[in-house]
Amino acid sequence: MDMGLRDRTVLVTGGSKGIGLAVARAYSAEGARVALTYRSDEKAGALAAAELGAADDRACHLRYALDEPGSPEAVVDDVCARWGGIDVLVANALVRPRRRTPDERFEDLPPAEWEPLLRGNVAGTVRTTQLALAHMRKRGWGRIVFVSSHVAVDGKPRQEIYGAAKMALHGLMRSMAWDAGRDGVLVNVVSPGLTLTEGVRTVLPGEVREEERGMTPTGRLSRPEEIAAAVTFLGSAANGNISGEVLTVAGGR
Repeated sequence: MDMGLRDRTVLVTGGSKGIGLAVARAYSAEGARVALTYRSDEKAGALAAAELGAADDRACHLRYALDEPGSPEAVVDDVCARWGGIDVLVANALVRPRRRTPDERFEDLPPAEWEPLLRGNVAGTVRTTQLALAHMRKRGWGRIVFVSSHVAVDGKPRQEIYGAAKMALHGLMRSMAWDAGRDGVLVNVVSPGLTLTEGVRTVLPGEVREEERGMTPTGRLSRPEEIAAAVTFLGSAANGNISGEVLTVAGGR
């Protein structure tokens, strides 16, 4: 299938590791120019960009922080100055809340902890999307894919703030589909289940992964490349008229 992505410009936020890196690789394999962002690990960003063709100006890595004022503007301006605009935005970056212990109750979380997380994640994504959409409207074509999580719908203990931040993407997407559709811009959400990224393999205990696998109809967890396949299709010309939808990639959960 021709995805219609050759020489398109794709911005993948949080694209230096995990699902984001798999997404960046998938777009690059389709002939797109890929700008991927990192937050703190500049080395990982540089290695990813080098792998995807930075030496031939087919990829670049940029620092991006959702919760820092001016960061979305700097990234979008850099990509547009380099390659003339943005065709596809994959909003994957997240300021992740800390892991809470079982005895920490939700009502005891101080506003000073959770307010910046919601403000940074939601406001930063909204601002980045505004800036990218402006360029897409000028071209009369664009694709926006928000990467969410099954936690937004299914819930999970001690994941209230994470779930709220991800569910905000669903509401944003539904109304944006109406706002942008007549201008040739399609907007969707991909919602992964627990995915076997390097980080998950390292941080999450084996018994937890096994428990999740046992609750999945297919009997296994998704690989990052499987999430990337869904993101790449929705964010391509092969997607001709799918907008305003949530695609869950979680083995049937």
